[in-house]
Amino acid sequence: MSSLRISTGVPGIDEILNGGLIPASSYLIIGSPGSGKTIFSLHFLRKCRDNGGKCLYLSLAESVDSVKKNAKSFGWKLTDINLVDLTLAGKPNTNGEYSVFSPGEVEAENIWKNLYESIERYKPKGIVIDSMTTLKYLSTSEYLYRKNVQNLILNLSKSDCLSYLIFESSELEKDKSIATIVDGILRFRRQISKEKLIEIRSIEIEKFRGSSYLSGRHSLSICSSGIKVFPRKIEKIKQPAHEDKKVTSGIPLMDQITKGGFQAGTCTMLTGSSGVGKSTLVTQFLCHNASLGEKGVMYCFEEGKQSVLDRCSGVNIPLKRYVDDGKVILREINPLSMSPDEFLKIIRNDVEKARCKILALDSLRSYDLAMAEYGNIVANVQNILNYTRGKGVSLFLVNEMQGLLGQISLSEEGVSYLTDNVLLLRYAEYNGEIIKVIACLKKRHGDFESDLREIKISEQGILIGEKLTRMRGVLSGMPKTEDLGRKPEL
Repeated sequence: MSSLRISTGVPGIDEILNGGLIPASSYLIIGSPGSGKTIFSLHFLRKCRDNGGKCLYLSLAESVDSVKKNAKSFGWKLTDINLVDLTLAGKPNTNGEYSVFSPGEVEAENIWKNLYESIERYKPKGIVIDSMTTLKYLSTSEYLYRKNVQNLILNLSKSDCLSYLIFESSELEKDKSIATIVDGILRFRRQISKEKLIEIRSIEIEKFRGSSYLSGRHSLSICSSGIKVFPRKIEKIKQPAHEDKKVTSGIPLMDQITKGGFQAGTCTMLTGSSGVGKSTLVTQFLCHNASLGEKGVMYCFEEGKQSVLDRCSGVNIPLKRYVDDGKVILREINPLSMSPDEFLKIIRNDVEKARCKILALDSLRSYDLAMAEYGNIVANVQNILNYTRGKGVSLFLVNEMQGLLGQISLSEEGVSYLTDNVLLLRYAEYNGEIIKVIACLKKRHGDFESDLREIKISEQGILIGEKLTRMRGVLSGMPKTEDLGRKPEL
């Protein structure tokens, strides 16, 4: 395998290709119109130019003026990149850009002649031919077309030139012969989500001679600065890097239930009906550990940052203080505009660059809405867990159960088995009064109390009561009381 690599100009794609492209190779860039092929090609040419290499863009489908206009929309200047207009509308000029007359006025062989003349004139180390589909349409013979393409690739390789050959995906399905000639195939996709009616873009490496690469479809977006790619990395299961420390809430009776807190580096799920206090309890964990020097981040899929701050301010949780100090980060996540790979990259940055040790995802239901178009939620959560466990980072997952009362299902998304710890928050009826109860149902590392206790969220903060000794059947969905007496006061 070649160790020498040439950058594509897009860091995420270089990562997928294990460092970049192999010199003097040919790559077929395929995709439907509007999938990002030309933009990707300009990334490469700009990188080639910045590294001091001569580069050439041969346009057979789009005028050079149009290419410049599109580049300008990204804030790019194409100076020192040789742009040659071989389109039907091309006309001679004196701007250093090479043109020919309409192909309709000359034989197809003259197009190839002028193409070779351009290559000989500029002697590029990087070339983009946009597009090979046009050359195919101009060819009078399939045999001659394949022969000409093969000769072109051989000549470019001999001159130590790396080439991008842009091709329409529909045409490749009709004739796959060109795919056997090139050294690599990069396929760009642009689809409309059936569920959310939003655009989903991706890139897939279908062929890459001389090297390994990250397989699968990798999320891609086009923004004001060009193309961004988020590699689909499958995190390896590593031995958990547990520290000999616990993650506590700072509420004495809450920490009594968990007998000193949860093991650092594990995953805790807080599950319960809407409004029962799951998100508020998570912020309590974040704030308390921030006071102990452990930086945390909360990914808010449902609430805005200000809403979270206002809610905590009303229940005596000093979240704003820690946010202002940079000890807790609140990230608003739009569930309609992010892929699992992009989200995992944000997590990596928060762990590796921001040094966050506690992560909270609020909530699993909204995460599922965001990631449903990209595969099974269990697989995506498993990938996050593999990463956080390997880094010794604690993860809190907020899960909403449907219904206020009735049969309990820890997680309707089916991820509860992945977690190390489970806290259940539940509504119950006590002597004509609706109360909230909390219990620890699972703690993988260490013992815990299985008591049911009342939890109340008030202006004084989160209050935990004594064990509800006279209640029976809360978890069955049909709570009953025996010898009520007086309810323990908080």
